[in-house]
Formats: sequence, C-alpha cells, structure tokens
Amino acid sequence: MKRKIYFKGLPVLFFVFALILNPGNSLAQGITTYQYRHVAPDKMDEFVKRETTYWSKVARKAIDNGKLTFWALFVKVGALDEQNSPNVIFVNTYPDIDENMGDVWNPTKLFPGVPMNKISTDEISTTTALIFVKSGGWQQIANANPEKDFKYVKMNYHNSTNPSSFNSIEVNNWGPFIKEAMDNKQTDQKAWGNALVLSPNGGQMKYNCLSYDLYANLNDALVENWSSDTKFPITGLDSLQKISLNPPISFIYRIVKVESKN
Repeated sequence: MKRKIYFKGLPVLFFVFALILNPGNSLAQGITTYQYRHVAPDKMDEFVKRETTYWSKVARKAIDNGKLTFWALFVKVGALDEQNSPNVIFVNTYPDIDENMGDVWNPTKLFPGVPMNKISTDEISTTTALIFVKSGGWQQIANANPEKDFKYVKMNYHNSTNPSSFNSIEVNNWGPFIKEAMDNKQTDQKAWGNALVLSPNGGQMKYNCLSYDLYANLNDALVENWSSDTKFPITGLDSLQKISLNPPISFIYRIVKVESKN
C-alpha cells in the first residue's frame, strides 16, 4: 500500500506490540499511529497476502534504518455493521513523526520488478480513521514467548474526564495487579498495556484512552477466566470509575504480523 498518501495534509492507527514483542523498549518511545481500514471480506485474503509479502518487509527495512520501531497488522474478529465498519488496524511507531514518510514507505528499492498495482492495498481497502497515541504502561507474563503467547489482542476504548489521570491510575494500580495475576496464573491473559490518545480529540471522538489485553488463543480472549482467589485493586478501580464517562468499548483482533526493533 502507498503509505505516503496518508500523510498528505496530516503527518501519516496494544499494541499491541514489541507492544507485542517488547513494548517497553519500542512503543514507549516516539509516537504511535493506529490506522483503521475496512477491507471487504472477499478481498481480505489478497489484502493480507500483499501486506505480509511486501509491506511487512518495507516496515522491516525502515526499522533496520531507524525510521520505524514497530509495525503490526491486526484483523478484527467479529463485527457490528460488518459491511462498513473498520476490520483492520495497522500499528506503527515512529521515533520521529516528522520523518519523510515517502522514504519510509517506499517499496521500489526492495521490489524493483514488481508493479505497484501488485503491491498496493489502497485499491482494495478504505481508510476510516487515523489516530495518534503515546504509549504508557506495559506488563507481560514472566518468560513470555510472543509468537506463542501473543496471538489475539482485545482493544479497549475508554472515555474519561481526565485521560492523563486515567492512564496513570491504570499504570500504578492495574499494571502491578495484572502482572502478579498473570505470573500466578490467576488469569489466562498474557500481557497488558495502555496509551493516551493525542489526536484527534473532542468533537465526535468517543474515547481518549486505550488499553490492550493480549491472549494466546481466541477462547481466552472471549471468555475471561479469573481464579477465585484473585484480589482486585478495588481502590484503583473505584478511582477509574469516578472519572470514566461510560463503560469501555472492546473489540478483539487476531494478530497477523508484527515487525519490531527488538
């Protein structure tokens, strides 16, 4: 896909993901974009093929050149209004958001003999939103194996009266709790992280914070099981509820491909 066209007029979407692979060292640095797309079901196989065959390698080259630290492709599992709602997320983390994106996303040097119409995914997808975020907390199970443990991600969209405080309360309360719960096998969850939405905000935006829960399989993502001896951080949860404008909205995505600095 010709990424550079999404930067016209706007410097152009856990994870995840190393938000998925080691987010503490990648997503916590720079600015992350979440680019949301709609892909028709009958075009999804071709879309994924082109992204994993060509664009993941373009991302890998950009990471090796220091122009990118993280790239990921997620495909939604289940949907409302399936014919119109976004069903794909690209997650990109840039050390310098003012980088020349035409250089970052130029596939011609890697694939000089392949016509652009065989590489591009622009014509078989529609971009529905582009969100800029700053990643915050991250916790993962001890001795995590990303390829095995990080297969699905539940994206949680929060709307708060004070997004900075909301994320700080999560980092200071939920972060240590979920780390201990994962290590003690009180939950099937394998990792957790959160982020602050930088732009857009106000107006029609229905959320200003993100959190993401990672799982090894779809069943665990769908059915959250907690051990009966789990002691939740009630004080922190009460503080979050007081500044929450409404319950979070959640969607589950399959993690298709990740390229990371680490």
